Amino acid sequence: MFDAVDPIEAVKAVTREVRTGERDGKPTKLVVARRVYRADRADVWDAVTSPERVPRWFLPLSGDLKPGGRYQLEGNACGVVERCDAPADLAVTWEFGGGLSWVEVHLSEDGGGTLLELVHEAPVDPEFWGQFGPGAVGIGWDSALFGLDLHLAGGEDVDQAEAEKWAVGPVGVRFSTIAGESWGAAAVAAGDEPEAAQAAAANAIKFFTVPPEGA
Repeated sequence: MFDAVDPIEAVKAVTREVRTGERDGKPTKLVVARRVYRADRADVWDAVTSPERVPRWFLPLSGDLKPGGRYQLEGNACGVVERCDAPADLAVTWEFGGGLSWVEVHLSEDGGGTLLELVHEAPVDPEFWGQFGPGAVGIGWDSALFGLDLHLAGGEDVDQAEAEKWAVGPVGVRFSTIAGESWGAAAVAAGDEPEAAQAAAANAIKFFTVPPEGA
């Protein structure tokens, strides 16, 4: 695993943006990741929506994947499919840890490849944002986008147990560090105070790279 794509080049290929928004009159933060895959749009769409393919690079997926249906990612989020317009737009609610947020994936043609834009919008929790910043979700999505890259480039299946070990090894730590620092820079570009954004990025990087006690 991890032979088909250079992970450092993959994480550097992502462009990141942080925006502010509003839902139902309440403020939100939007974490946006974009990258181009060397695959046609129909193939990328199938990879991100097929219950047979999603487990090969992300997590086992079950449920009714039509608009209005509920989905479940094993051991992770569940929610409602709000929009599924092949091969361009997917929108779902993201229910995890007692919280509700929203995830959208947009695909567009880009030369001979496909531009994927992932948007994760969540209500603002000032304390949590101050502690971890956008890296709290951003680093995880970077890892998922890398898994998709491996799958599209070489047809590899990402073994989750092996991926967890890789994440705390030298290359995995460098991967998460680049991602976390880049998310910190995106937060600064969006108006966060630089020192606070850098501290939050460091906390997020530590969360993803330091094994829990007893592991």
